[in-house]
Amino acid sequence: MFSRIAVALVLLAAVCAFPQQPPAETLRFAVSGDSRNCGDVVMPAIAKSANAHKVDFYWHLGDFRRFGMVTTDDDGLDEDMRQQYHGQLDPKDYHRDAWGDFLSHQVAPFGLTRVYLGIGNHEIYQASDEASSRVNFTSQFAYWLDAPDLHSQRLADYKNKPGAADALNAYFHWKKGGVDFIYLDNAGDVGFENDQLAWLRLVLDADRTDSQVKSIVVGMHRALPYSWSCGHSMNETEPARISGRKAYDWLVRWNQETRKNVYLLASHSHFLMQNIYDTPYWQNSVHGGVVLPGWLVGTAGAVRYLLPENLPSTILAKTHTYGYLLAEVSAEGKVKFEYQEMTESDVPEEVVARYGKDFIDQCFLSNRNLAPQVADRSCEEH
Repeated sequence: MFSRIAVALVLLAAVCAFPQQPPAETLRFAVSGDSRNCGDVVMPAIAKSANAHKVDFYWHLGDFRRFGMVTTDDDGLDEDMRQQYHGQLDPKDYHRDAWGDFLSHQVAPFGLTRVYLGIGNHEIYQASDEASSRVNFTSQFAYWLDAPDLHSQRLADYKNKPGAADALNAYFHWKKGGVDFIYLDNAGDVGFENDQLAWLRLVLDADRTDSQVKSIVVGMHRALPYSWSCGHSMNETEPARISGRKAYDWLVRWNQETRKNVYLLASHSHFLMQNIYDTPYWQNSVHGGVVLPGWLVGTAGAVRYLLPENLPSTILAKTHTYGYLLAEVSAEGKVKFEYQEMTESDVPEEVVARYGKDFIDQCFLSNRNLAPQVADRSCEEH
């Protein structure tokens, strides 16, 4: 009979012979959108915080710069750029330089952290028409839209269509840590065009049978229709409502048939809101009765909106805030989101020195639109 010491030695030898695998690194990412107006102040703070949390990437959900309409009362410029140039920035120069400013002051602070860039509605106001703006967008941000992981994924998606992978689109996806991250382009009033819907169907069909994909996280600029921010979403036009309903129905069906997780992220409305699709419309069994988890996080520097009226107490929402969602992916593919609020003390010193303390105060104490959110009539549909 072995002594206790002999047994211990045998067990130790077994452990040494079959060493335990180190635990897989936790996948973390950061996400927010709408960094116009004061984004050059807020985004460096977000980058500093996200890097301190050692995120794998930051995902921007669109509206990098304002590109507003110039009127007699409004020069249409971002306040942070106006401050940089001491009020001497010509609107023509602004339209030429605004995206470069975004890259220099909002993307560069992330350093080596990967950044994914999604298109928003203000990106399609950069030129005199939407088509020209989109061409300029894919040209300006080709480095990010054609990054190696996005390029290789396009090649895999279109392996049976030679040449199709060469075209850069504002919708894209990549896979990491058991999650397929999908960005949908609903910047325009038409919502999701037929080509994009066909692509989305292709992606969902592939993910359905991919054992490596345990969840999908779908990001976009405007929230899908009939959310708690219905007045500022895909409800704003009928084509967008129709295509948005179709996308939601497909995602519900995919979730129910695969039993895999689906998470929906959007910005466009400049506040934080959780459970945005837990509405009477989507609760109604006529529309499937399935509520997908969704967040709004348009909190990266844009002028801040009032919350919609009559929100139920079950909906976590906050306005007059800047920040981002910090997400952590479990080994099972479940994603936990936690809001990280940025305060004035989080702004890096070099940013304060560049813009001055008074302007930093203005961004945090002002930069608010107090007009109530007016809902489209379609929001009354149940």
